[in-house]
Amino acid sequence: MKDTVIGVDLAKNIFQVHGASRAGEVMFRKKLRRQQFMQFMATQPPALVVLEACGSAHYWARELAGAGHEVRLIAPQYVKPFVKRQKNDAADAEAIVIAARQPEMRFVEPRTEAQQARGVLFRARQRLVHQRTELVNALRAVLYEFGLVVPQGIAHI
Repeated sequence: MKDTVIGVDLAKNIFQVHGASRAGEVMFRKKLRRQQFMQFMATQPPALVVLEACGSAHYWARELAGAGHEVRLIAPQYVKPFVKRQKNDAADAEAIVIAARQPEMRFVEPRTEAQQARGVLFRARQRLVHQRTELVNALRAVLYEFGLVVPQGIAHI
C-alpha cells in the first residue's frame, strides 16, 4: 500500500497539488503549471494519486499510471462535502485527499483512449441525428406554412 496520498485539482493551466500521509499529515501543497506537473510527479515516489473525474482526468490518469503511481478518479459530488473552507483550487485538492481516505468511498474507473474515442464517436453521431431531426421538423413546419403537408419521418422528406 502506498504511504502518500496526493490530491490534484486539475485546471487548464494551473494545477493545485496536495500531498498527505495516510494518517492525514500534510506533506506538501504546491501550485504547478501544466508544464511543471509531470516533472514534479515523476520525482515523487510511487503514491496513490486521486483526481476529480473531470474533462482531462482520464488523460492524466493514464499519464500518472505510466509514471508508476496508483491513480483513482473520484466524482466531484463526493468531494464537495469535504471542502473545509471557501471553495478554491487549493481547498479542493485538500478535500480530494480527505475524501479519498474515506473507507466507503467509490471511485470512477479511468477510461482507455479507445473507450474515450468510442464515446466521442457515439456523442457526435447522437448530435448529428438530433440536428437532422431538428432540421427536418423545421422544414416540415415551413412547408406547412405554404400549404404542403409532409408526413412525419425522414423518408418522406
